Amino acid sequence: MFYIFAPTQCFIEVHLTVAINNLLMTGPKAFLTYASSVQAGAQSGIQECKHQFSWDRWNCPDSALQLSTHKGFRSATRETSFVHAISAAGVMYTLTRNCSLGDLDDCGCDSSRNGKLGGRGWLWGGCSDNVEFGERISKQYVDALETGQDSRAAVNLHNNEAGRLAVKASMKRICRCHGMSESCAMQTCWMQLSDFREIGNYLKVKHDQARKLELDKRRMRAGNSADNRLAMADTFSSIARTELIYLEDSPDYCTKNLSLGFSGTEGRECVQHEESVTQWERRSCRRLCHECGFRVEERRTEVVSSCNCKFHWCCTVQCENCSQVTAKHVCARRQGGHGHHRRRPRGPK
Repeated sequence: MFYIFAPTQCFIEVHLTVAINNLLMTGPKAFLTYASSVQAGAQSGIQECKHQFSWDRWNCPDSALQLSTHKGFRSATRETSFVHAISAAGVMYTLTRNCSLGDLDDCGCDSSRNGKLGGRGWLWGGCSDNVEFGERISKQYVDALETGQDSRAAVNLHNNEAGRLAVKASMKRICRCHGMSESCAMQTCWMQLSDFREIGNYLKVKHDQARKLELDKRRMRAGNSADNRLAMADTFSSIARTELIYLEDSPDYCTKNLSLGFSGTEGRECVQHEESVTQWERRSCRRLCHECGFRVEERRTEVVSSCNCKFHWCCTVQCENCSQVTAKHVCARRQGGHGHHRRRPRGPK
């Protein structure tokens, strides 16, 4: 079994997009060529993170979307692993898509295999999305943000790569039939990006299965830098490149922690007794409220809007005012505000 030092406090300050903007400002001029694609990709990663964790106790708050450090401390939790992976995937995905669309002057479709036999009854052809280009440029941008040489840096770079590999793993083969009367005697096929939501779903599963990495702190402390690198290499050799890894246990996301940027679950909305929702959403009130020591409170709001509008010649529109009461359920303090029973949370969800 291996162990590692853990800082007593982590500070989360700079958003991913800000960090990338800083890189664009200070990095090589060649970076500016892909600036808009990188920024759009980072934003898509942020939005996907918020979607995937919208009903979790940790809901991908803005304060957590960062890849930088403060006073040498940085969190390396299970949730941080997802932030790194989805960010790298978002940048790679957008670069690849814009490349295939012809939005970048020095890039186009991947036609390297066109004309070659791909399988029984089909040939490579068409316009395959150039994921190799997207992967290469994404690595130059996102991995350049990681300037450390310690185990945290190694973990973050590993999760960046896992995000990029998720883009490749989710690609789909698209085919077109050829032959008399659409007999499909022969097909030409190409590889195409899947919807980014599928990549988010894929990485969410990887997050749930993430592995805690433990290094031998005695070996790390006693050895020189070469020994430290060897110790990390030995540990990483047993981990698949597609897996997400982390170093630190997640904090208690039920309670507010301003120093870490977490607002807790008090006031969070949950879903109760609604149809057309997933089982995960249906259990959100138990997960966000009951297991965190809060009660579920129904709050009703009356919304007044124009309705039954009629056009009168000439030329006015007259409407009535209609009111509609909407109800939502939120996590609220129990009466007294303290001393309440709290169920044991099932993990950091």
